[in-house]
Amino acid sequence: MDVQLFVPCFIDQLYPQTAFNMIKVLEKLGCNVHYNTNQTCCGQPAFNAGFRDDARDVCHKFLTDFSGSGYIVSPGASCTGFVKNYYPLLFDNSSLHNEVKDTGKRMFEFSAFLTDILKVEDVGAEFYGKATYHDSCAALRELHIKSAPRRLLNHVKGLELVEMNDVETCCGFGGTFAIKFETIAVAMGDQKVVNAGNTGAGYIISTDMSCLMHLDGVIKHKGLAIQTMHIADVLASGW
Repeated sequence: MDVQLFVPCFIDQLYPQTAFNMIKVLEKLGCNVHYNTNQTCCGQPAFNAGFRDDARDVCHKFLTDFSGSGYIVSPGASCTGFVKNYYPLLFDNSSLHNEVKDTGKRMFEFSAFLTDILKVEDVGAEFYGKATYHDSCAALRELHIKSAPRRLLNHVKGLELVEMNDVETCCGFGGTFAIKFETIAVAMGDQKVVNAGNTGAGYIISTDMSCLMHLDGVIKHKGLAIQTMHIADVLASGW
């Protein structure tokens, strides 16, 4: 199966190993992974900041970069949700309407692609430790991803997965929200970290590095021992 890889800005600039680990898992499962080096941003930052014309230009480039018929897989639910849910609004009643619709159908968040398209739940990973899972708002609310990552993690040898209180509550990142409303964002992140810590887990796992980056900032500020990990990094462990 041919797969086009889309790497979100956060991962490209700050956590490239997560992208490489995603490739590692996909190739193990028999996918031919292609990376278009011309790719840039999905356009979400400009859109969320209110610059819709600028966002439309970036989104148009995304459509060009990922034209074709193969699946598009991303290690970021936020970018995936934006392409699937907001591109139709940006290009409504335009000549690109059908192309946008087709692109949205072909794009998947990494964990959902494994369970829903490849029909895989056990990738043969080994990771010894106790972890709790954080539902990112994009994954849970925009893409309705809830069970897929948990099913994958429950098949990781040596991993004990426990649920934290208020697991569906936002971590406080929200992109530019964390910049405009720093005090609120930090307080929300702190509560999420407290709930995670109360489980006794040593790791917080999620589908979105943006959430994990925010939580990791809170963790380091408080000097805690708990660590954050993207699900691709966990699934690429032990083999």
